[in-house]
Amino acid sequence: MKLPGHDAIARQADEHLVTHRVKLPTRVVQRPILQVAKRLSLALLVLVATALIVYVDRDGYNDNSDTSVDLLDAFYYATVTLSTTGYGDITPVSDSARLTNIFVITPLRVLFLIILVGTTLEVLTERTREEWRLNRWRSALRDHTVVVGFGTKGRSAIQTVCATGLKKEQVVVVDPSSQVIDAATADGYAGVMGDATRSDVLKRAEVQRARQIIIATQRDDTAVLVTLTARQLNRTAKIVAAVREEENAPLLKQSGADAVITSASAAGRLLGLSVLSPAAGMVIEDLIQQGSGLDLVERPAVKSEVGKTPRETTDLVVSVLRGHRVLGYDDPALGTIEPTDRLITIVRASPGSQVAPDVRPMPRA
Repeated sequence: MKLPGHDAIARQADEHLVTHRVKLPTRVVQRPILQVAKRLSLALLVLVATALIVYVDRDGYNDNSDTSVDLLDAFYYATVTLSTTGYGDITPVSDSARLTNIFVITPLRVLFLIILVGTTLEVLTERTREEWRLNRWRSALRDHTVVVGFGTKGRSAIQTVCATGLKKEQVVVVDPSSQVIDAATADGYAGVMGDATRSDVLKRAEVQRARQIIIATQRDDTAVLVTLTARQLNRTAKIVAAVREEENAPLLKQSGADAVITSASAAGRLLGLSVLSPAAGMVIEDLIQQGSGLDLVERPAVKSEVGKTPRETTDLVVSVLRGHRVLGYDDPALGTIEPTDRLITIVRASPGSQVAPDVRPMPRA
């Protein structure tokens, strides 16, 4: 078993204390820098317009310092007026200048304040709206899928599950990298940034109410800790974990994983099979790629199949799941299909179709 000492594991977990947050799928909105630039441009336009209005009627204004008003004085007056500072050193004295201040500059001042205050209000409104979305999301999240680690393994796993009909709204990604979480939310998944070995991070992903948990971390020791924590929070969820070293698989199962996939060994076997028979390797890769060519599907036995042998069914049955045992189609202990059996079959995938796990797929052509 290639696990570091407990002290090293604890230090690694402490490095990710406090850095956790929930991020829902992003909507297509204007970039923040563009929004700020747009508002600044509008404010500057109002300022320039006010200064030009004052300069055109400069003879109607009095400057206490030198009585005359030049272009710089006009911009100065526009600045202190629009910002409601109003030092009083430059004042309108003519009727036209005062009427202009009443009917033109005052509305511009209001517009200027709306632009500035509106930016603050929009930020507060956006925070309130995001908090409301987050609370609604948490209250509605049930029987979802939690994916710990959104690297190559995690992405491929969730793409396969979504190909069977799982909606993206029912997927929550947990990863310590903010860039990875941004990529996940851009793909339409909800994300929780943080160390998944910590129970408070998994609770933010509502793992206690999840139906299934996929653990695809980069390190085997991290996968063990995540599995232990997830199983402690949820006793009934189906947990599937990936490990690099085959010798660590038993420890994952002891930690609470229902199924453990050895990524290095699986890739090695596929490589070896492809060397012996490239066509066979292509078939196996096609089987594990949901939605194209041939699909490997688990489904309940239908009434018309009960009492028959796997060879007598319409679909190509490769195994039968009976209780917690997986029986091969030619296993002597199998006998005939029982009503509670679940059949693992190979079916032809229909282009663009989605097959739910508990719905009988289309028979092979």
